[in-house]
Amino acid sequence: MPSLSEETNGRIAYLEPGSTIGIVGGGQLGRMMALSARQMGFRIGVLDPTPDCPTAQVADFQVTAEYDDVAAIRELAERSDVLTYEFENVDADALDDVRHLVAIPQGTDLLRVTQDRVHEKTFINEHGTETAPWRQVDGIDQLEAAIGEIGYPSVLKTRTGGYDGHGQTVLHGPEDFAAVRERARREGMFPPSILEGFVDFAFEASILVAGNGRDFVTFPMVRNEHRNNILHMTIAPAAVSPQVERQAHELAVRLAKGFELSGILAIELFVTKDDRVIVNELAPRPHNSGHYTIEACSESQFNEHIRGIAGWPLPQPKLLSPAVMVNVLGQHVAPTRALIPEHPEWHLHDYGKAEVRHDRKMGHITVLCDDTQAAVAALEATGCWDDLR
Repeated sequence: MPSLSEETNGRIAYLEPGSTIGIVGGGQLGRMMALSARQMGFRIGVLDPTPDCPTAQVADFQVTAEYDDVAAIRELAERSDVLTYEFENVDADALDDVRHLVAIPQGTDLLRVTQDRVHEKTFINEHGTETAPWRQVDGIDQLEAAIGEIGYPSVLKTRTGGYDGHGQTVLHGPEDFAAVRERARREGMFPPSILEGFVDFAFEASILVAGNGRDFVTFPMVRNEHRNNILHMTIAPAAVSPQVERQAHELAVRLAKGFELSGILAIELFVTKDDRVIVNELAPRPHNSGHYTIEACSESQFNEHIRGIAGWPLPQPKLLSPAVMVNVLGQHVAPTRALIPEHPEWHLHDYGKAEVRHDRKMGHITVLCDDTQAAVAALEATGCWDDLR
């Protein structure tokens, strides 16, 4: 077995090349983690219910089972030296049950915090970082009281689950509250939720921070554009004032230290018109808005994630070139593939998903450039993303 030195808290002091990293989740994030890990000499296993999933295509072995299959998680643990995960909806108890078999450098505290919006907001606020005003609401009466404090417009979000806008309801006025009340009456239940005040932001942004449990490094702050609650485009760098950039980097390191972070933490942000930086959500893993780092930075988010969970030192990533990243959803596959011969500047990443579906993330394109506005205009001029205008 390759040399593996493990600290008492489950973090790795140093993981040698040749060791096996098991990834829970076999989508595109796991795939890109695996490609980075392979470059460093690691073996890869993956747990995913879909045979020949995107990660399995570049892995050494796949355990084909549901994510909550305790026996399957145990098998992955027994065949791996380290476990990591590519999404946050993982059974934290199941991971805790195999910690005597395998190192889990990210731990499960981070997972539990980011799986529950009340825990997440509380953690962020307790570490001196601003969020939108929010209230925990577990019933219609509490929702009505919270609206009285926060007002309209506001956003009702389930405490757990939900991504890309799922599990969220925007309340513009009393008629929306009445609709929620009627839905709760009809379904006979009101899911545990939070109510968030609406943030009048200038734009959405994000920042990535990587850790190895001891040291922490940040990536450049980037600007994000969403369409239909799905990330459409990331522009790097965000072109903000030094004050805003400093706020983002300081809060990222502050939160990473609070978690004693190993791996990548993605922090979704709102930047207001008066240059406040407000945290929206956390993701305990590599993030869609960080894909540009593969070509545009001296270290990609995936390299830093693998280095972090392996206990390796973390080089400070440098932005080598401004860049624009655009997602390729199901409806964009055919038009973008048709134009590949005409665009040598496109760095195309195809995720290897078998089924093409509308609004499903199938890949992305990154363009390195000197002028991000010109690059955005050139991408839009192709017509490939006209459905999102």
